[in-house]
Amino acid sequence: MYNDLISRSNKYKMTKIMNDLFSKKTKQEKITDNYTASDIEVLEGLEPVRRRPGMFIGGTDDNALHYLVNEIFDNAMDEVVAGFASVIEMRLLADNFITITDNGRGIPIDAHPKFPDKSALEVILTTLHSGGKFSNKVYQTSGGLHGVGLSVVNALSDSLTVEVIKDKKIWRQSYSKGEPQSALSEVGTINNKKGTSITFHPDPEIFTENTTFKPHKLYQLAKSKAYLFKGVQIKWFCDPSLISPSSNVPTEDIIKFPGGARDFLSTHLSAEQSIIPDYFCGEVTVANSKVEWAIGWTKEQDGFIHSYCNTIHTPLGGTHETGLRNALVKGLKSYGEMTNNKKASQINGDDIISSGCGILSVFIPSPHFQGQTKDKLVSHETTKLVENALKDHFDHWLAGNKQATELLLNFIIERAEERLNRRQQKDVNRKSMHQRIRLPGKLADCSRDIASGTEIFLVEGDSAGGSAKQARNRETQAILPLRGKILNVANNNIDKIKANQELADLELALGCGTLKNYNEANLRYEKVIIMTDADVDGAHISSLLMTYFFISMPQLVKNGHLYLAKPPLFRITQSNKSYYARDEKEKNSIVEKLSKSKANIEIGRFKGLGEMNTPQLKDTTMDPSKRSLFKVELPENIDIVRERVEQLMGKKPEFRLQFIMEQTAMNKKPVELDY
Repeated sequence: MYNDLISRSNKYKMTKIMNDLFSKKTKQEKITDNYTASDIEVLEGLEPVRRRPGMFIGGTDDNALHYLVNEIFDNAMDEVVAGFASVIEMRLLADNFITITDNGRGIPIDAHPKFPDKSALEVILTTLHSGGKFSNKVYQTSGGLHGVGLSVVNALSDSLTVEVIKDKKIWRQSYSKGEPQSALSEVGTINNKKGTSITFHPDPEIFTENTTFKPHKLYQLAKSKAYLFKGVQIKWFCDPSLISPSSNVPTEDIIKFPGGARDFLSTHLSAEQSIIPDYFCGEVTVANSKVEWAIGWTKEQDGFIHSYCNTIHTPLGGTHETGLRNALVKGLKSYGEMTNNKKASQINGDDIISSGCGILSVFIPSPHFQGQTKDKLVSHETTKLVENALKDHFDHWLAGNKQATELLLNFIIERAEERLNRRQQKDVNRKSMHQRIRLPGKLADCSRDIASGTEIFLVEGDSAGGSAKQARNRETQAILPLRGKILNVANNNIDKIKANQELADLELALGCGTLKNYNEANLRYEKVIIMTDADVDGAHISSLLMTYFFISMPQLVKNGHLYLAKPPLFRITQSNKSYYARDEKEKNSIVEKLSKSKANIEIGRFKGLGEMNTPQLKDTTMDPSKRSLFKVELPENIDIVRERVEQLMGKKPEFRLQFIMEQTAMNKKPVELDY
């Protein structure tokens, strides 16, 4: 990547940007006026999965590909948690086939009562919302609750073979793209063995961007599951040809962690990094639910909490993490009150969690997740379950480790005081003594006291905002998440603009006022950076924001404070090295250069900023030493820009229609005007 690119060749003219953004509309397919019964499609069997895989696994990218393995592995783990299995085997073969085997009860192979001409196995593999986890008769707790996991994997695989061992007999059936290729048949006998084995190959017609499993991802998946259940033994095998020397992935391994969550923390938090010599660990079983945790605190700036529900990773957290936070805050505050430490009352959850490192695992009946990919737990009763499970144990742990508790409490109080001091400094240095403003609550501000060298990133939504907050430089970079597409100020009246909360938050964060009240001296940041997804929706949001600044703060644009971030659209990987491209042209150029080597090239497409991990977002889009950043400039003849903004963003749709028709007739991109 490059340093901030502000040469004449890449300084965006406002007119050119507006042209480019709206030219995307001309590429949309024309929709017919006729709408009859013949247009209504009825998708049967697993056809909905193949038509719209994103509805079931979140897309067709690298993450979705590996999610298929999660679905099969979670079924095996459910057998382990239920007490019917103890060993799981994962084998990654050279031809991108993967086999997952457990020694559980085995999928039922007898005829299904509702479909007597089919076995229960075939019903499960070919019917959405079928399985044994909708009630508590077969599993008290489980990860697969929607009855779509195995059938979805079957639908999205061009080859899938299932073997079931029950009553010393081996049963086998093969499938392709969700359809049976053979009848369920007995193929042999075996003693002292039972369970289910599933071998599948992802369909390249579905996963067009990437169809290759990553050994390091699958190995980490196996390890993370082993941490969550102390008794499970996971056997790992990977074809040696798939493993690079630098990956640290073994070809064979037996993964087992008798210490469970404590073993996880010992692996991820060294004694040198830890504030206290021991961890807060424990587990509680209540009725049909179980909570296990291991937490330490680090001297580093940012910690981590990995949470799970029924062995399902919940990267977006949820109600179980809320219960953990509540228990820790109440416990430390109570201890401070008991020891007459008045400063403990100023502690909040962020002070404790931001430096906390740990793992939280809950097993509960019938959990509710956000979406089929289960990224967030939303079962409301889990908050109290976790809070009550941890609260008494945390109180006893604090009282029984007084020396460590004092170290921890003093450290957390220091974090709280730093937070309060930063807030006070902002009040003194960045606000007028006569007009004290209140900054938006969702603004993650930077710590530098003066505007020089600071920047604020305007991002779309909380997901992208969360990623950006982790990737930023806290001293100089602020993050303001905006909720979707802001109001179009070019076709709304002044009263509606003033009443819009998103625009009010933006104006408040910048501090410089608008229109006649604009005062450059009060601008709180040197650079205002629009950072949206590299797709059509992101381009639309960028155009709305640029319209807002052009109409409400033209002087901010004229004085060179407005920029566009350029996140990559593609990631190209070869021999464990990654390259990033902003568009098809740059991607093709990189691929052409890499093709000179015989090493395999993998191409992935980012769906949005929230999908990028912290190092990727930092290195490609936010680090000033590596990123691409384009300055938005106004030409000398500002009337032409005003006319074009009115045409494309104003109240009269006929102007936009005329523009689209003209560009369609020309069958080429809009004319790029240079001034």
